[in-house]
Amino acid sequence: MWIYLNGRFVRQEEALISVYDHGFLYGDGVYETLRSYGSRLFMGTQHIERLFRSADAIGLTIPIPPAQWPMLLYEAMARNALGRGEQDAYLRLTVSRGVGAVGLDPSLCSSPTVVIMAKPLVAPEPTLYETGVALITATTRRNLPTALPPHIKSANFLNNILAKREAIAAGAFDSILLNWQDQLAECTVSNLFFVTNGRLCTPSVECGILDGITRSVVLQIARGDGIPTEEGCYAAAELREADECFITNTSMEIMPVTSVDRMVIGNGRPGPLTRRLQHLFASSRDRFLDPLPAPNPFSP
Repeated sequence: MWIYLNGRFVRQEEALISVYDHGFLYGDGVYETLRSYGSRLFMGTQHIERLFRSADAIGLTIPIPPAQWPMLLYEAMARNALGRGEQDAYLRLTVSRGVGAVGLDPSLCSSPTVVIMAKPLVAPEPTLYETGVALITATTRRNLPTALPPHIKSANFLNNILAKREAIAAGAFDSILLNWQDQLAECTVSNLFFVTNGRLCTPSVECGILDGITRSVVLQIARGDGIPTEEGCYAAAELREADECFITNTSMEIMPVTSVDRMVIGNGRPGPLTRRLQHLFASSRDRFLDPLPAPNPFSP
């Protein structure tokens, strides 16, 4: 595997980072994950813009201008033989504060560490889209926004890891995190939707969630198709009484949920509105794919 590290592509075994990197020591950094469909990135521009917003929020200057990122991402795909034919790519971009002496002062680090990794996308098992998945409600709460603003996609993911451990222990697909007011927030790596009386509901950003890019796409598609939508604050009990439920993120798209805390949602099968949105997402996906840059790194 070829990995981009601080200005050049190196082999995986050469992609080494100092133990004094503040990303390792303190989780001081930001990241993004995105995917391709074949050779084209899904909402790549939006992911890069969010990376820069996260960095700005923590006072971290990314040394690569936004306009240069797309070619680096496509080069990472091409070097790893991804994006050709049916082989979709999964990419992770990480920017840490960089190497510096031990201490919390960001000025101890002279320059950020920048990493781009690209690997084959491993999608969830197709049967899960047919049967739906089980979620639990975690005892771990979502970070208080005044403590760690949710719009920062931070390299410090311990809050989500604790909730994921709860899901693993319960044999569930994932955990739902509630916020500081016991309202629905999000899952460990995805946004949450549910359907009640034909209305598509999702927690608003005021509930302390990351405004997911696929979440925004789903809302846009739903509104374009005339589906009533609502972003609000919801108690956990409202989800248990819902007719349908699903979760979204960039890599798994729209995943049906058929039980929460061992209680069946709806009739225990992926619901009709969930199916409709899956179809709409697949049929309109090309609208959300970035054009290939020139020169095309995938040209023979």
